Amino acid sequence: MTAGATIRTVHDVAGLAAVAAHFSDVWRTPRTAPPYPAEVLHSLVHAGGAVHAAHDGPRLAGASVAVPGPDRSTYSLVAAAERGLGHRLKLAQRDWALATGARTMRWTFDPLVGRNARFNLVKLGAVGTEYLVDFYGPMSDGVNDGDESDRLTVTWDLTARETPYDTEPHGPVLRTAPDGGPLVRRAGRHVWCRVPRDVVTLRAADPALALRWRHAVREVFLEAFVEGFRATGMSRDGWYTLTGTREAA
Repeated sequence: MTAGATIRTVHDVAGLAAVAAHFSDVWRTPRTAPPYPAEVLHSLVHAGGAVHAAHDGPRLAGASVAVPGPDRSTYSLVAAAERGLGHRLKLAQRDWALATGARTMRWTFDPLVGRNARFNLVKLGAVGTEYLVDFYGPMSDGVNDGDESDRLTVTWDLTARETPYDTEPHGPVLRTAPDGGPLVRRAGRHVWCRVPRDVVTLRAADPALALRWRHAVREVFLEAFVEGFRATGMSRDGWYTLTGTREAA
């Protein structure tokens, strides 16, 4: 379905309005109240940012927004695409950023969404460098409503080769997760932290349980980051790899 898709930067009003509508559909908001209105997207482009759109034939199938940052960096504000197009969108953002002279790109995502963590940390080779508690405050879209908006900042070295990094969790179980299974393991220079299999579905079915997961994972990350750990991997079954600079005592 996506093999023949095309990706281009968008500058025209109609194209930016279509991107705004796409983001409304993804985040389940009314199209009259998109998370990124077309006029905001137009201002970001005018200020030197880039809006990329992926089209599968005439149909809009994905979009992303990035802006320049300080010290040869860029910041990706948002990206959403159908399966198979996300990687191509990020590569298009990378090409644009490199052309501006940037060497790194940062963005945030919900650390409980394991599939996004795997894409960012393993597929792209970015590193989780900062944990942000309730970053946006209360959110009222159809995906995040009822939860606290913790976010993990990732930093992507645009000049590095993609280097997937994964280690299987091992070592003693140090904490129990809200579902009764293991939450944290630690051995050597690594801590492993598990997240729920599908937090979006869980949040809709049992928001109280989803919030307990939020708080449990938050505590692990905050403690690990204070110790100098960084998020470097995510397994297919929902285990983060956090890598530190020294062996566990």
